[in-house]
Amino acid sequence: MADSIYVLNGPNLNLLGLREPEIYGSDTLDDIAGMLEDRARDLDLTIDMRQSNHEGHLVDWLHEAQAHDAKAVLLNAGAFTHTSIALHDAIKGIRTPVIEVHLSNPLAREDFRHESFVGRAARGTIAGFGALSYLLALEAAARF
Repeated sequence: MADSIYVLNGPNLNLLGLREPEIYGSDTLDDIAGMLEDRARDLDLTIDMRQSNHEGHLVDWLHEAQAHDAKAVLLNAGAFTHTSIALHDAIKGIRTPVIEVHLSNPLAREDFRHESFVGRAARGTIAGFGALSYLLALEAAARF
């Protein structure tokens, strides 16, 4: 049976392809899911892709990833990256490795985006490569 990778996406990522394409690119979340699923098959992994605009859902899904023995979590927490101590604590509270993912490079953007509570708890961060950031994170997760 293939190992599972949870891919969790936070607020406004449901608008990918429409929202500020000059920053986030033109790929939709469905496009990214398709790319991940194709590569995951090659790596003998399965993808469980989810999106929510609600912080508590992301916390619950992090707990679920551990309960279901997921191999790893790829987490693009969106704006919660910079505000959520709840996500930080949820990541610290589980054994499942978490990779922080961002389409853009937060450090090259507004000052308020330079702080990452998610990144302080995650195994690592991949940012700034558009949709490729997700594929790079999947490649890293496959090696856990």
